[in-house]
Amino acid sequence: MSLRDFLERFRPAGTPGASATGVPADRTSERAAELEPALARLADVQQEAARIRAAAEQEAEALRQNAAREAARMVDAAREHAPEVRRRAAEPLLREARHVADALRAAGDRAASAIRERAVERMPHLVDLAVADALRLPGGERKEP
Repeated sequence: MSLRDFLERFRPAGTPGASATGVPADRTSERAAELEPALARLADVQQEAARIRAAAEQEAEALRQNAAREAARMVDAAREHAPEVRRRAAEPLLREARHVADALRAAGDRAASAIRERAVERMPHLVDLAVADALRLPGGERKEP
């Protein structure tokens, strides 16, 4: 109890003038009696707020769990569809690579054909050189039998 509360007890309770017998007024009790119903209602409101907060936390946790399940389902679906998506994405590249390979193969075939033609043209001369070298004839001229 503070000094002020102690001194407040001795304050006159009645009108000024001749002293009257009586008990000094207990202002602290009066204040407590006055505030008690409001504080009781406030306690009820605090309990209601705590209940609402707990319910909101439970609902938030349920939402988080549902979101986690949905995210896992979406990831699984994406993994399942990934090979098809990759195949479709690679299809134009593979088609282009096949066209390039076909063009290279055709160019190679043309080059090989040109080489075969030159070989056919040069073969008699090369055979003559090989025979001349084998017979050791000077000048590489062909000897008629």
